Amino acid sequence: MCGILGYVGPREAEPILVEGLRRLEYRGYDSAGVATLDGHKLHIRKKAGRVAELCEHLRERPSPGCLGISHTRWATHGGATDLNAHPHWAGEGDGQVAVVHNGVIENYAVLKRQLEAEGIIFRSQTDTEVIAQLIAYHLNGDLVEAVRKVLPMLKGTYGLAVISPRNPEWIVGARLGSPLVLGLGEGENFLASDPTALMGNTTKAVYLQDHQLCVLTADDWQIYDAQRSLVSANIQTIDWDIGDADKANFPHYMLKEIYEQPEAIENAMRGRLSDADSSAHFGGLNLDAQQLRRVERIIFTACGTSYHAALVGEYLIEEFARIPVEVEYASEFRYRNPPVDRNTIVIAITQSGETADTLAALRESKRKGHPTLAVCNVVGSTIAREADGGVYLHAGPEIGVASTKAFTSQVTVLTMLALYFGRMRHLSSLQGAKMISELRSLPDLVRKTLHCHDEVRRIAEKYSDVNNMLYMGRQYLYPVALEGALKLKEISYIHAEGYPAAEMKHGPIALVDEQTPSIFLMPRGPIFEKVMSNLEEVKARGGPVIAICSEGDDEIADYMAHKADDVIYVPDAPEYLQPIVTAIPLQLLAYHIALLRGCDVDKPRNLAKSVTVE
Repeated sequence: MCGILGYVGPREAEPILVEGLRRLEYRGYDSAGVATLDGHKLHIRKKAGRVAELCEHLRERPSPGCLGISHTRWATHGGATDLNAHPHWAGEGDGQVAVVHNGVIENYAVLKRQLEAEGIIFRSQTDTEVIAQLIAYHLNGDLVEAVRKVLPMLKGTYGLAVISPRNPEWIVGARLGSPLVLGLGEGENFLASDPTALMGNTTKAVYLQDHQLCVLTADDWQIYDAQRSLVSANIQTIDWDIGDADKANFPHYMLKEIYEQPEAIENAMRGRLSDADSSAHFGGLNLDAQQLRRVERIIFTACGTSYHAALVGEYLIEEFARIPVEVEYASEFRYRNPPVDRNTIVIAITQSGETADTLAALRESKRKGHPTLAVCNVVGSTIAREADGGVYLHAGPEIGVASTKAFTSQVTVLTMLALYFGRMRHLSSLQGAKMISELRSLPDLVRKTLHCHDEVRRIAEKYSDVNNMLYMGRQYLYPVALEGALKLKEISYIHAEGYPAAEMKHGPIALVDEQTPSIFLMPRGPIFEKVMSNLEEVKARGGPVIAICSEGDDEIADYMAHKADDVIYVPDAPEYLQPIVTAIPLQLLAYHIALLRGCDVDKPRNLAKSVTVE
């Protein structure tokens, strides 16, 4: 997997493809390549490493032509080498085929042995080359028919773009479990794995669905279903501006997105808070009030950062709506067979809307007849389309691999859902009005929180050389401890773990020593003293302590000055909004430690932004 862009039109394809690959770099990758057609001549250029290395190669050996496909690869089969990079090709003469592929072909080894028995020699270690060899082997007529013959042989997932000198005006695409979007221009068309790659070229998009195949020329496009029938598809508008995907004046996307959080939260709340009803309103749930009142249990399913947001959601909905909530890793939930009551709703939480495990969990829930909702950032994404209803974050594109503004936007939306369900059940109008007032103050609280940046930078300089860190929180802040540890692991490669603070004495306290800092999330709240006791346990064993506390309390400030090695102050906030306020210094801490260690903040090693393979 990672990023695909195809172009057909009057312009030279190479610069368009390369620029598109640059826009897809945020997804994470280890190699890049392009294939173009100049008349009936196929040109393939590819390199392990960054897009910049491919550009250097293209300066020495340009890839001419007005039709082409390109790819950034995140390795699944075979190492990061020039030969394993995409595009892969097969065949001879006008029977040549070039393929780029996102996904995993699970039966590639069987198919490869069959082809090798026919005398076909493979150049790479990848599963993708099997696709190219199969299409070339079956290319007896036109390219579309060859692709149609091959698709039923493939077991697994794929988003494919295929070109061949046999049909030098066509790009053929196919999708099963890995996203593809058509970009429609004037006298030119595009095929991409992500609408971000289309920015600056078109705002009109058509999202391919599973088991569909598309054919693009400069002046036309068609989509076919599995029965080879033409499909009429809806053209959607990409509402992200090209400036949304630029770094502006920030050195990294991650820092820009940390600072975009006040606006992202405002966008998540815009038009969704009703003073008249003292509640939240959502236009896309597609479930009527009676269905929602009958809900007796909610299951959140998610991966990574979205899973941590779901854990916060569990606390929120159980407190304010009094509905039992379970949070499931999507990768586990999809293979379990748990008893699920009739009046249960399944909510998938995802930034990209394409996460393979979350999509599979959603589909399994739908198959069993449960109502499904999605909390998602990307309009038109697969999960957003396949859920019965849902809520968009409207956070704008998140380019940094380590999620920041999507997390706080997800928690904001889940807070509004808790208010919505609560007002349908037992919350009074006064309680609802109070929550609305507090939610409206949240963007300004986040702006104020960002003032801790200089202090966080100083603390990062102090601890950038450590090899382990511990994160502790209780109640609403336990999921934030998990999220803070994940951020540090993702971009600085320091081993970090998050725990409920009270659990330290049940094992993890054995890890405490003078070289292992512990971060305690302890703003003002009902169990502040309990967390302070947990902090004392760490200090008694010589462990350095960083405390994140509420500002404005002189007594606590004086006490913490003697107990904590370092203190980061955040604005005082209601307990249920503290996860958003306290997450921000943890994001900044991970960012600065990663910088000091010389890590690639926006493109951390081994990671991809949208995980579309299992």
